[in-house]
Amino acid sequence: MRFTKMHGLGNDFVHVDCFKQQVNRPDDTARTVSDRHRGVGADGLILMRPSSVADVQMEMYNADGSRAQVCGNGLRCVAKYAIDHGLAKGPDVDIETDAGVKCASCSMTGGKVVSVCVDMGVPVLSASSLPSTIDLERIVDHRMRVGGTEYLVTCVSMGNPHAVVFVEDIEIVALEEAGWAFEHAPQFIERINAHFVCVESRVRVRIRTWERGSGVTQACGTGACAACVAGVLTGRTERSITVTLPGGDLQVEWAIDDHVLLTGPAVEVFSGVWKGEGCRAGDSPA
Repeated sequence: MRFTKMHGLGNDFVHVDCFKQQVNRPDDTARTVSDRHRGVGADGLILMRPSSVADVQMEMYNADGSRAQVCGNGLRCVAKYAIDHGLAKGPDVDIETDAGVKCASCSMTGGKVVSVCVDMGVPVLSASSLPSTIDLERIVDHRMRVGGTEYLVTCVSMGNPHAVVFVEDIEIVALEEAGWAFEHAPQFIERINAHFVCVESRVRVRIRTWERGSGVTQACGTGACAACVAGVLTGRTERSITVTLPGGDLQVEWAIDDHVLLTGPAVEVFSGVWKGEGCRAGDSPA
């Protein structure tokens, strides 16, 4: 199975070009290749397939093999790969995801994509659409107990569900413990991504994030979008902000037309051939 390792601010993925090959058991393959000691090492697996409604289809699996609806950092990487490797002409790329078609606008230097702005669409704010068992129309600064600790929680779906908690100091958050507790809280039917956010000014926030199915990650694009929306909903930030994650900065704008725009880098690290199982015999060089 030929693959390309890519990342957006350290949120890294194994990308497979399925225009040229097919992958058997992608959930098992995701678990195997994502292993940082016995595999390639990644936060997940992204398959790029032909699409009847877009330039390319993005099929994503978390490190634990679970299917993800969408991923902001992964979308930017797919857009870069599609243009750099001739799957799309650019500079705009339409990408089909489980959360609908997303449009990516690419900035290029020396014939290669270096930065991508993705229209992530309109955030979904209803509690039932997360889905959640919390009996509210919207979950905004809602006081709830998770893992024995009480939090004020704001929930936003960007095609995938997010819980945003504003705190004074993100460094003192026991992220692995709190993140796991949020992901597996019974109020969130399909599990949830958890983000702990410190507001540094009305135009800048700092985040630490736990992603369902992957754990602690260097960055989360959809989480950055959710933090922007949550900041506006709770009166803490402006509609256009810089989001600082452990891997670097993303620019997020909740535009007047209600769409959320996410801008940041995409990097290709290396390509290789995976010798393990996962590739359908005859469809790919071994």
